[in-house]
Amino acid sequence: MSVVYRFRRALVLLASLTLLAGCGRDGPDDGIDPRDAAQVAIGRTVYAQHCASCHGAELQGQADWRSRLPSGRLPAPPHDETGHTWHHSNADLIAMTRDGLVPPLAPEGYESDMPAYADILSDTEIRAVLAFIQSTWPPEVWEIRRKMLEQARR
Repeated sequence: MSVVYRFRRALVLLASLTLLAGCGRDGPDDGIDPRDAAQVAIGRTVYAQHCASCHGAELQGQADWRSRLPSGRLPAPPHDETGHTWHHSNADLIAMTRDGLVPPLAPEGYESDMPAYADILSDTEIRAVLAFIQSTWPPEVWEIRRKMLEQARR
């Protein structure tokens, strides 16, 4: 990684953390805090062990993630700003990770390669992974997400 790339990434992270001060949480008690360096560090480690093999070491997802595989299932989406993870509330993200893509978060009979992690990761680890993922989103994503979630609450 070049020095310029690391510097730019640090600037994006700093700008994101500044914006997060006002809108980083979906609810006061969801336990996900992308500003918490300790939680993010735990999440980075858990993500590398359990998520990166499908969603990518750099959160980039699998190639052609919007096109169905021969199995009819969709590839793993990116968790960076190019994907749709940030479109979902923290409650939905926790439920998807813990329980898999099942109703009401997916249509009845939906098949996915995403496993349920309820018997693999603790809720604390799931929240840490989500904090890590969210810590990488740029300010523009946080602003759009904040507006989306505000509108959904109405």
